[in-house]
Amino acid sequence: MESAEWNEDKNYLSIATAGSPQELKARRTACQTVLLAQLNVVPIEEWMTRVNAMHDSIAKAAVIICEAQMKEAGYGPPPCAYSFIVFGSAGRQEATLWSDQDNGLIVEGEPDGLKKSYFRAFGAMLSDLFEQVGYEKCSGKVMCSEPLWCKTLTEWREQLQSWMDQLEWEPIRYLIISSDMRHVAGNAELSAEWREAFHAGFIGNEKLSTAVLRNTVRHKATLNLLGQVLTERFGDYAGGFDVKYGVYIPLVNIVRHLSLFEGVWDSSTLKRLEVLGALDKYQHLEDIRRAFLTALRMRANTPYSVNDGLLSSSDYIAEIDLKNKQLMSELRESLLLVRRLHRALQRQLRSAERRQS
Repeated sequence: MESAEWNEDKNYLSIATAGSPQELKARRTACQTVLLAQLNVVPIEEWMTRVNAMHDSIAKAAVIICEAQMKEAGYGPPPCAYSFIVFGSAGRQEATLWSDQDNGLIVEGEPDGLKKSYFRAFGAMLSDLFEQVGYEKCSGKVMCSEPLWCKTLTEWREQLQSWMDQLEWEPIRYLIISSDMRHVAGNAELSAEWREAFHAGFIGNEKLSTAVLRNTVRHKATLNLLGQVLTERFGDYAGGFDVKYGVYIPLVNIVRHLSLFEGVWDSSTLKRLEVLGALDKYQHLEDIRRAFLTALRMRANTPYSVNDGLLSSSDYIAEIDLKNKQLMSELRESLLLVRRLHRALQRQLRSAERRQS
């Protein structure tokens, strides 16, 4: 780890053999240093692949360490098979070096008292372990320590169906979060069965697709009437631009909506675009891909601070960086595309609501 040379086997093996949270954190920090040296040297999609492979390696090691800690605490081994899954940017394989926790558990079989007591403790311990390794707890509580995101497969199926039946803002928001689910560790068959249950609910369900679209078309204004980029007016980030919620998330949302409508199972935005492209029925996909890669690069390059070897960022492009003419030109072009796409989706939503009224 002394040089900036990337050796996948060496870097990932180092993480995989960590035997404690302290070792895991140290190896994450060392791997992170290598990745930072590679930023803007390798293509952004390759760099994101490396970053997310690191996160996956850490998660797999954390699960193993947590199982050992559970035995030491007197809980014994897991009473059944389970799957550790991730959501959010981790689910889409788009996590930054400072992303927080977005995860859950799928437990095999029917619920019972033993499973409930074991996995409640396991989820809490695992979430704490991730925090020790440098992953902040999710402010929205999308974590394996929360009952909503730690369930048996039977309970998960019931919960997914309940969210699909309600068609209201909050359950649809949970459903959208769930759509980015990706298996990381444990029993992959449980994750596959979960995903099958998830996508089955969208087949021929126009009201559900419309509800997802209703959630998708809401986003903060980023351009004024003259097409100029709107920066923050007040607060700590005055003069800066929120690249995460201003351009990255709107593009993620648009591609996700199209993917759910078309029954695309992939969770990665780039893979979703690839599958959508093969359908040969949507315009602007290459423009979306280009804007999305620009958003990834901008987000990875936002100013960050380092505390105890770990990175944190506001996801805002700094005011001084916005004076770069090329960056501002790329940002404005991406935002104009987002605005055009959102207007098209708003028209689609109005049409769908008229049909269903």
